[in-house]
Amino acid sequence: MTVAVILVASVDTCLEGELLDAGAEYSHLHGLPKALLPITGGKRVLDYWWGAIEGQRQISDVYLVTNAKQFKHFERWATSRGIPASKVINDGSTMRCTSLGAARDLLLALTRAGSFGDKGLDQDVMVIAGDSLFHRDFDLHSVVTERHVEAGQSLAVTYRLGADEDASTRGIAEVDASTRQVLRFVEKPSPGATASRDACPLFYILKPDLVALLPAFVEEHDRDAKPSLGGFMAWAINDKGSKVYSMRMPGVFRLIGDAGLQEYLDLVEHFERIDAPSWSTAGGGKHTVKAHARVGLFGNPSDGYHGATIALTIANFWASATIAPSERLCLVPHPLFDPCDFGSLADLHFISRREGYQGGMRLLQAACKRFFEYCAAHGVALPKRNFTLSYETNVPRQVGLAGSSAIVTAAIKAMIAFFSLDESHVPAPVLPNLVLSIEAELGINAGLQDRVVQAYEGLVAMDFDKAHFDAHGFGVYERLPPHQLHAAPPRVDIDRRDVKQRWHAGDPVAVAGMEKIADVAKRAKVAIALGDATECKKLMAENFSLRRALFGDAVLGRTNLQLIDIAAKHGGVAKFPGSGGAVVGTCDEGQLDAIRKAYEAESFVFVVLKPHFPAASPGAALVEAAN
Repeated sequence: MTVAVILVASVDTCLEGELLDAGAEYSHLHGLPKALLPITGGKRVLDYWWGAIEGQRQISDVYLVTNAKQFKHFERWATSRGIPASKVINDGSTMRCTSLGAARDLLLALTRAGSFGDKGLDQDVMVIAGDSLFHRDFDLHSVVTERHVEAGQSLAVTYRLGADEDASTRGIAEVDASTRQVLRFVEKPSPGATASRDACPLFYILKPDLVALLPAFVEEHDRDAKPSLGGFMAWAINDKGSKVYSMRMPGVFRLIGDAGLQEYLDLVEHFERIDAPSWSTAGGGKHTVKAHARVGLFGNPSDGYHGATIALTIANFWASATIAPSERLCLVPHPLFDPCDFGSLADLHFISRREGYQGGMRLLQAACKRFFEYCAAHGVALPKRNFTLSYETNVPRQVGLAGSSAIVTAAIKAMIAFFSLDESHVPAPVLPNLVLSIEAELGINAGLQDRVVQAYEGLVAMDFDKAHFDAHGFGVYERLPPHQLHAAPPRVDIDRRDVKQRWHAGDPVAVAGMEKIADVAKRAKVAIALGDATECKKLMAENFSLRRALFGDAVLGRTNLQLIDIAAKHGGVAKFPGSGGAVVGTCDEGQLDAIRKAYEAESFVFVVLKPHFPAASPGAALVEAAN
């Protein structure tokens, strides 16, 4: 169980002074503590916290620590909400110069609660600043049940400082990105003392072993006028080696602190605008996100063997995910790809035989599940906000254009946008790992190439060197400048003995074969940079030849080989963009019409591809014109 301590003992000065000069319009605010200021609909700052706390079964008791000047205000507020007056603690201060400091106030509350009695410490302590404010969709339950808390570790809630926020006014946590452990805590750092922007808004869950250090800290810092709680955290973590983990709130906190009248009015306006029901359009907003299909140009399939590849997203085909706030969480079946209404039993049989049973709904559901698990594992506290998620796609199925990963990537990017996350929460090199884990959970056999190029977009070189991957958890990914692509000729697109097992077993032929395929991508990166179209064409042919020698014709299949042969007979070069079912190729411009007719004569679908680059890429418009 957990004891909640709300600290509301700071003595107001700035706002109080301005209200005295503001006239009758704001007379109703005179004398009110910051934590009891009205925000929306008569709801006070502290009411937000109480609304979140009272529904948590893990919280057994609540204490407020205030000062002598404002004690009656908080006692009246507490008793009107069913909190006994005995749980409102007066620290005796009446002015800032006589305040005790947050560490002493916390010690006072815990002493009153009997935490240091004969029974010893046996409860967690949640300590919060009552004059901080969070948006309506903040989910306290996700904090008190966070995995580190449940595993017996203390937790510091953090948020990313805004560009205009001064780190020297906050406690700053330096956090290990992979484990979320707080490696160092700096209380109100001087300029240059830390590069971290993870700030702590005085919101901690402290385990008994950490709380047990509090009396020693207060005694050791008895000469300090106001031993702060941030100072205690810095002492416990930096000097005593206490383990504390971070949970990041994605931009849900507003700190009142020394706010003046204008800052308070701005805050009220902000919350009136956003503090609507969490399922309304004022919540996460509606977002539609695209992820484009891709073609592997060089090096695939060595991405699954610690090799190297170059791939390109294409504008012709894409998947999109649309997410919008809703009262309940809803996943919307696609009317074409997730059918549940048929003209007859014969119609059901025909569609099932032709399309199979694997629509996009399982991808959306798995994406939501793994996204939630990722956020929990990486200390990202998601707001309590539901949504409706749907998808659309025009990527042809079963032709090796990464259609399933496009749906998953779009869904993940949509949720990132909906919950106002950014690359500090889901770094770009990590996003492909997350997408791959979703598909792996569904039994989809795939490598990282598709997920990387769909995460980065454009023309992307990827090196999956094992040593780098083992050290960092991802490969070396580089988005190549768009202007380099026009050097390559136009691309066209149409419609294992177990090599993996042999490679894992160290079979020299399989290992050497994948190394040669990876080397093709590395040489192609140089050729693209030099604008050497002839070399690119040779390397594309070499890529397929190496793959054919390694996997064999029986594995590649007669139809796939026919696709390759048609291009070769008419002066072009082709290879698989993925695992088969389609080819991507290149040819001289004068050969394009003959190759098109040859494919169409065999009933294959022929498409001239248009490269896709992210809008921010310099030179993207130039490349579109060049192609």
